[in-house]
Parts: sequence; structure tokens; C-alpha cells
Amino acid sequence: MFGVLVVRQPDGTFGVLRAFSAMLAGRWDVPGFVPPVFDREARARVEPVADATVKALLSRAEAWSTSEELRRLREDDDARQSREATEREAMRLRHDTRRRQRHERRAAILAMPLRTEPLSEEPPSTPASPPSELSEPTRPEALSETERAQALHALDQESRGDKAEKRRWDAAQEEARRSLAPARAKAERRVRALDRLRRIVSRSFMKQFHDTYAITNARGETRPLRSLYGGAEPPSGAGDCAGAKLLAHAFAHGLQPVALAEFWWGTPPASGGRIQGAFYPACRDKCGPLLPFMLEGLEVSAPRVFVPPPAPTPELSIVFEDAWLVVIDKPCGLLSVPGRDASLLDSVLTRLRARYPDATGPLLAHRLDLDTSGLLVAALDSRTHASLQRQFLHRDVAKRYVALIAGPVHGDSGTITLPLRVDLDDRPRQIVDPIHGKPAVTDWEVLHRAASHTRVAFHPRTGRTHQLRVHAAHPQGLGAPIVGDPLYGHAGLRLHLHAETLSFVHPATGQRVSFTRAAPF
Repeated sequence: MFGVLVVRQPDGTFGVLRAFSAMLAGRWDVPGFVPPVFDREARARVEPVADATVKALLSRAEAWSTSEELRRLREDDDARQSREATEREAMRLRHDTRRRQRHERRAAILAMPLRTEPLSEEPPSTPASPPSELSEPTRPEALSETERAQALHALDQESRGDKAEKRRWDAAQEEARRSLAPARAKAERRVRALDRLRRIVSRSFMKQFHDTYAITNARGETRPLRSLYGGAEPPSGAGDCAGAKLLAHAFAHGLQPVALAEFWWGTPPASGGRIQGAFYPACRDKCGPLLPFMLEGLEVSAPRVFVPPPAPTPELSIVFEDAWLVVIDKPCGLLSVPGRDASLLDSVLTRLRARYPDATGPLLAHRLDLDTSGLLVAALDSRTHASLQRQFLHRDVAKRYVALIAGPVHGDSGTITLPLRVDLDDRPRQIVDPIHGKPAVTDWEVLHRAASHTRVAFHPRTGRTHQLRVHAAHPQGLGAPIVGDPLYGHAGLRLHLHAETLSFVHPATGQRVSFTRAAPF
């Protein structure tokens, strides 16, 4: 992030200060930009020791995690687990086959008639074989009670034999685990312990770094950085944002701040949410506690509050309606559901309630963003709503969106799989997070190319918040925002994103129905 601060100098003339967040090209000091806020001498006493200590811990952890001993333990244990899994599956299949065969043989034995008279008065010299083990020419047509009991007993013995084999195998595997797994676990605990030690030491040094920052406000009052975070430890990078640097430099040199702006320049971050040349508000976690104190003593404009655009016509554009559901073509600028503020009550849901006072249930089966236009389906009774919700949950609803992308798009079609989560420091903006993000999948295809934009069709497989907008703007997505996107691109007359087609199974008729409304752009 870069920042620009317009200042009034003591002689009444205006000037401009420039700053960058944190470091630029690995340097704190770059000609033409204001310096960092921290006390250089105090930091110089901490930094060499911190760097050497943390690097030494990193080196120890790396040496142990890549050691020959740990590699061998892992390979041996992995091989044991692989053998165990293979043998377990083979034994399971073998036992399942035997079990099925025993069931068939038992059924055959029980189906054979009983003889009322023994074949001879002498007992057989050997136990009778189960029927399945007798060849067809010698298979008896009937069994005595004794022969049946002996045959069933033999099957039970086979079953007990399989169970005994399983117990012996389990005991052998447990013995192998005791010989390998604990050694591996102990070695890996050492790796984790070194990593925990490094984090503890790093936090300790971070406190020392934060203690090198003294924050001054417009009244000339100075407080330690850590005291501004309400007892919590400041996040990494606190005090190094462009805004904080600019204000600190202005106060230190008797300059009157007039206007401040911060913008992104350069390659977007891996999480997305930033594009070159766009302006962004101060981050909440780092600057949220810091800037209010620094601005004390200045006349500051009130925070910008969201004001909804002029309400579109109060008449809903009905695409289809029957006794069970209604499909609406939502205009851009109309909320799907009411907002919390009293000024945000007008919405599709509010208008539906007024139009269908006898409708039951939640009505809307899904939502569209305020800035997105297009097709919405609402249920007029609870059963229909539940059916539609199940279809959305199981991804049985087909949706097609049309958008104008602000720039060229490489390729003619593809699939974007970038997991998303909310940006906790800048709600409601969404960011890409491969660790904590929820899966989000979008199929796309180019419809038309022009000099300044590309017309694209989106087929979302999931329904994450702002999914299409982030997938368009992110460098690993289409690499360019949707035209008119105020969050992930540049604001315009409207967001050029429209839900053009909606297809689902009608809950009452069981027939698949499809609706289309062409984009108004």
C-alpha cells in the first residue's frame, strides 16, 4: 500500500508527503518517502540480536526436520502403514469371500432333508464333509441329524479360525507400531517444540520492537504503541502502515494534515482483494486502534456511511408466478433482504411480503448482491421453500450469470477453484484463503471480446459470497475485475453482473423449468 498526505506548511502553502507500508524493496528508507516511525537507535539495539536468535532457531529446526534420522523413521513408519493397509484390505476381502461361501454352504445344508433312518449302525469313520466339499456324484440327498450338526460345526470352526487369524494379525501390527511409531512421534515432537520455541522467542522480540514506537497525535501527546491496543499485543506491522508514517512525519515537522489517501500499487496480494490504482480504507487490526489516537486534535470528516442508491421502481418485475412460487428479475440497487439500518428496509423480500400477504415461510430461496441484477426465485409456502432449498443445497439448480470483465481474458473457457473467506479486517470483502477458505468453484466461458472489456458467462457450482466478483478479479482467476465493481475493482454506474438464467425442478409439478432474462448491458 502507498499513501499520500496533503499538508499545509507553516507559511500557509500546501505540500504533499508520500509513504509506503512496511518496507519497499527490502528497505525502510527510500528517497522521496517519509521515514519509519520507530526509534532507530532503540531498534538497532534489538534487531541484530533478534535476527541472529531467530535465524539460529530456524536453522536448528530445519536441520532436525531434514535430518537423516527423522527421514529414516518417517520412511520406515510410512512403509509399515502402507503394508498394514494392504494386508488389512487383503485379509478383509479374503474373510468376506469365505463368509459368503459359508453362508451359501450353511443355506445348502439347512435346505437338505433329514434322514429318518441312519445309513448304517456303525458311526462314520470320518466326520461328514460339508455339502459344498462333496462332488456332485457323491453328494447325499439327505443328512442325518448328526451329519447336519457336524457340517454346521465345521462352518462355525472356519468362522472362528478367521477371527483368530484377525486377532493374531492385529497383535503383530500392534507390536510393529510399538517399535516404530513412538520413535517417529518423539522425533516429530522435537521439530514442533523447536517451532514453538521460535514462535515464543519471536513474540518476545516483537514486544521489544513495538516498544521502539512512540506514537504522537495532533495535540502533541505521545503514547507507547502497545498502550493503544487495549492490553492486547499489536499485530505484526503495527505502526508501519503508510497512514501512520505520514501523520507521524507531519506532526514531527509542524505540518497540518489536510487530506489522506491510501492506494494499492503493484502486483495484487496472494489473497486477492486489491487491484493496482484502487483506493482502500485503513486496515482494522493494525490501524483501527492507532489512527483514532493520532487524529485527535484534528478536524476529521465523519466516517462514510453506506447510503443506498435511489430505490428502483417499487413494482417488482415478475417473470413467472403460480400458486407455489414466483420468479423475479431483481434490478441493480435493490437489496434482496432488508438491512439492519432503518434506511435499508426496501428490498425484494419486503415487496414480496406486501404483494403476497398470505405467503408462508421465508419466501426467498436464495439471494443476489445489492449491485447484482437478475433472476431470483421465491416460494409462496414452506413446503415449496424447503424443496427449493434442498435443490440449492445439492447443487441441482443451474445458474448462468453474464458479466463484463474490465480487460482481456486469457483463454476461452475454464474452471476457477479458489477457496474464499471474509476479510476480517475489511468486511464484507472476501479474500482467497487456501487454508481457512470455503470451497468455491466457478465455470466460465468467453462470449465476446472488445477492446476495453470481455463479455463472460459464469456458471457457479457453489454459492459463496461475492464468489464471481473475487474469481474474476483475482490473478489466479480471470485476472481482471467486473466492470463497475466498487469492492474488487473500480466503481462505476453499476456492477455489470446479471443472473441471466435460472433452472430447477418445480416442487409441485416435478417438471424442470428454466427462465431467462437478458442482461441490461
